[in-house]
Amino acid sequence: MSTGISVWAAAAASQLADVTTEALHRYSSHNFNFEVKPLNDSLWISVALGENANMAFRTAYSPGGFTSIKVKPADDDGIEVKLKSTIGDHKIIVGFPKADEAVLRYTVTFKPANDLIIPFLPRDIIIYGQDGDLDTEGEIFISQTGTRSGLIYGALKKPEAASFLYLQNLTALGDYNVDTKTSAAEVVGGQWPEIGLSLPSSVDNALQKNKNYTLSDAFITLTNRVPAHQFDIAKGFLNSLARLYLLLPLPETKYQDYLNVLPQALHDLQNNKGCWSHRSGHPYLNAYLCDYNTAPEIMVQLAVLLPVKDYVQWSGESCTMEKEITEGLPAFYDEELGTVVRWLPAEEHMLDESEEQKKPNVMDSWYLHHPLLNLARLVQIGDAKAKELLLPSADYAIKVAHHFNYEWPVFYKMDTLEVLKSETKEGEGGEKDVAGLYAHVMLQIWELTGDKKYLAEAEKAAMSMTKYGFDVFYQANNTMFSAKAMIFLHKVTKKEVYRDLAYLFLANIFKNVALWECNYGYSKHLPTFFALFPLNDAPYTAVYEEQEAYSGVHEFFSYAEGIDLIPSVPLLLAEFVKHMINRAIYYYPTMLPKEMLSNEIKTGELDPNLWIALEDIHDGWEQSGSVGQEVYGAGLAFGLVPRQYIRVPNQNFLVFTDYPILNKLVRGNTISFKILGARELTCRLLIVKQGDGKLPSFKIRTENEDDQIQFDQHSGKKAYDFQVHGNQKINISWN
Repeated sequence: MSTGISVWAAAAASQLADVTTEALHRYSSHNFNFEVKPLNDSLWISVALGENANMAFRTAYSPGGFTSIKVKPADDDGIEVKLKSTIGDHKIIVGFPKADEAVLRYTVTFKPANDLIIPFLPRDIIIYGQDGDLDTEGEIFISQTGTRSGLIYGALKKPEAASFLYLQNLTALGDYNVDTKTSAAEVVGGQWPEIGLSLPSSVDNALQKNKNYTLSDAFITLTNRVPAHQFDIAKGFLNSLARLYLLLPLPETKYQDYLNVLPQALHDLQNNKGCWSHRSGHPYLNAYLCDYNTAPEIMVQLAVLLPVKDYVQWSGESCTMEKEITEGLPAFYDEELGTVVRWLPAEEHMLDESEEQKKPNVMDSWYLHHPLLNLARLVQIGDAKAKELLLPSADYAIKVAHHFNYEWPVFYKMDTLEVLKSETKEGEGGEKDVAGLYAHVMLQIWELTGDKKYLAEAEKAAMSMTKYGFDVFYQANNTMFSAKAMIFLHKVTKKEVYRDLAYLFLANIFKNVALWECNYGYSKHLPTFFALFPLNDAPYTAVYEEQEAYSGVHEFFSYAEGIDLIPSVPLLLAEFVKHMINRAIYYYPTMLPKEMLSNEIKTGELDPNLWIALEDIHDGWEQSGSVGQEVYGAGLAFGLVPRQYIRVPNQNFLVFTDYPILNKLVRGNTISFKILGARELTCRLLIVKQGDGKLPSFKIRTENEDDQIQFDQHSGKKAYDFQVHGNQKINISWN
């Protein structure tokens, strides 16, 4: 059944098909012909998608039409158009910033003639046939959900073939959102053939007279083919997103002093009684601050223990908490079931059944495999007790996988395997990326034991995910773990399908990020660019899933070393790391104004003076922290410092980068490493003074000539904070 089209789309398509209107500007690129035309109440940019179909972008819109039009040339082979009307003045800048690709950018600014309310604005894209009919066929693969990136990735299938990625720079709309008190959530969307941006309506808060507002800042890349299958869709999305990412006005990052944060976070985590409960003769971490009414969870203990171990190994310092957590793990093993379980068995009576999973003997599918993944990591660094828990549990995990035929439900009973909840939502299936998490665990155990049955299990689980298409994301950290499992499988087997699956998982990660700064409401107090959402429909970002996805990126790169990746992958992954480091410090409530913090807390309590991270950061008009202060997200600083700072024995400095690195080598008075990412973009390289004494004199050598000029100019000067390009080897020496 057709959903119909709006009267605006029907009228516009008819007008656009009228070829008698003279174009203000024409431009051709890679078989795409663009025209800029004024038509009655709108200024349009149309592009021919072959001979029989067109795509048109509505830039300026004035219900009463325009009283004057002025045109002059602009950069990037484009034009600037100024339009006057009774409602105010529009300025549209149209450009084609990539000579070697079909890429369009248009920016629309507007100055109201009066204080102006906005009851409705039509969407800015229609796809129509040559005669103005709207009977075209296409598919939308991705569109904006909540406050994620304002994008649409789709394809025209009939009467012509083309694909496109449309990306709104939602950051630029900030003044509109501030003055109208509206959110940028869900502003990009629609239904074929009428899609794109529709600014949120506001009848209570007006745009201000004579103030300039940006109403649109759109980037579009076009190709003359339709993706053939799910892997083609994933790679096309990654490549198109990276192409437009390079054109976005990216926000600057600053150095966040996690070296100062870490000891405060360690002190509060170890010493604040709200972080701990004493159960069955042993201290256990609470899931949330002051959450004393929930039984201890093994996932919580391991989610903190592993980053703490990373830090202990990096720093050489001891940590009493490490021993306390480790000693409490064996109590999570259930002899009757033959596996570790989610809830401490001796304390399951505490479960109040207030939520579906807070019942004895109930397992949320991913909660079985995530602890096994972390136990395997413990075994890899020599923990014998972890091995005693891992290997018997692996047999139970395989039993469950076989029972469900590698299609995990949401909840099931651990003893009978009875399904309690099969789907996340009706028609959407269960926890699809659990198969990737399971494959990861099987690969870890195969590495530890050499038993090929575990490798075979990993491959079976991997192949089970080829049927899901482009919607395999359930939870961000597990999707990232799945991506690194797939790239490792590709490395081991050389089978192309596993590299394709890795791309599929990564594309699902990047469709769930926010490539814009939420600069209205409470969010003006913190950066939000490149935030990763924990679930497909989550209304907030969450520290635990982000920090684990961040660590997963580093491990993905280590597994992928020597593998030929499409260039968009290292570019986007490295940029996620950089911006996550810039943002993540604001999960600590100590970094936020108190009025931003919620007074109503779902679980436990919120202490704004503690260096324990909030679970949740919301849209700018909403307070944050309502879910709780997340103890199991306390590994943030402990996981970040060892990955971004290079320690140098017996020296009074550290080397920091905010991109991932590989091949680190410290030898004598020399450090060498490879900075990952892309050569088109830069990251921070910082030498951080530690302790007393004078810093030595440094000599820095790099493969990038522009960077080398920068270093040579600063030789001998006290300037140790540099921007350097990605994807190159760095060598630092000192006297």
